[in-house]
Amino acid sequence: MKFQVGCQLKYDLSTASTFIFNISAVNNGSQQVLEEHLQIEPAVNSEEYVSSTVKNRLLRLTAPPGKLQVSYQATVALSLEEDNPELIPEIPPEKLPLRVLNYVYPSRYCESDRLIRLAQTEFGHLLPDYSRVTAICNWIYDNVTYLSGSSNSQTSAYDIVTQRAGVCRDFAHLGIAFCRALNIPARFVSGYAYSLEPPDFHAAFEAYLGSRWYLFDATRLIPRKGFVRIGTGRDAADVSFATIFGSAQLEDLKVSVDCLTEAPPQATVGAITSV
Repeated sequence: MKFQVGCQLKYDLSTASTFIFNISAVNNGSQQVLEEHLQIEPAVNSEEYVSSTVKNRLLRLTAPPGKLQVSYQATVALSLEEDNPELIPEIPPEKLPLRVLNYVYPSRYCESDRLIRLAQTEFGHLLPDYSRVTAICNWIYDNVTYLSGSSNSQTSAYDIVTQRAGVCRDFAHLGIAFCRALNIPARFVSGYAYSLEPPDFHAAFEAYLGSRWYLFDATRLIPRKGFVRIGTGRDAADVSFATIFGSAQLEDLKVSVDCLTEAPPQATVGAITSV
């Protein structure tokens, strides 16, 4: 399945500022960038770094005072697989690959150590398999209201349990925190999302089950087969679409996602694999 994705960012800079953008679609085993274009106005030098593990693509540039516009467009092919959820077990800590253990620990926005009692009360009695992560998503969907503007850059998973309202990044953080509280490795993913209204960057999470990562989205706002990955990290702090060193004000943000395949992605209850 192919998608045309893109974004346009406009800033007003009062001083010379350095930006680190994380807006480029990744290339990995389930996602291939077929074509892409990057335009920066005014023209300034930029450099890209691709992480060796999760393949995040970071773009760094320094712009002078004034206006800055960054536009990115890409054609991306997804080759996601769908597995039978009933055949996917959890892996006990003593058998987890060492490379995923860092996704079991608490992090800045996912204070799993503060949610252990709640996680055990709500999910500790459930079968230790894919269905338990599904139950986590169902709990979040039923107990947390999706409400734009209800949280900010400081809001964490523990805060969401208290205020019971948030946006996609908050839903993802809470899903990650609950999983980690049950010793299930989980991580944050950002991306372009097909059929999201209004169009914006979207956040979901992945849980490590069986021998691979599976994609979950407690918001239920998009078909998971229409999610084009941008970044992967322990939480949102690792994959911000823009980190700014200087004084800059975001004036406009536009995101677009179009399906180039005749049959667009539909909602599914199957287990969607990622990388």
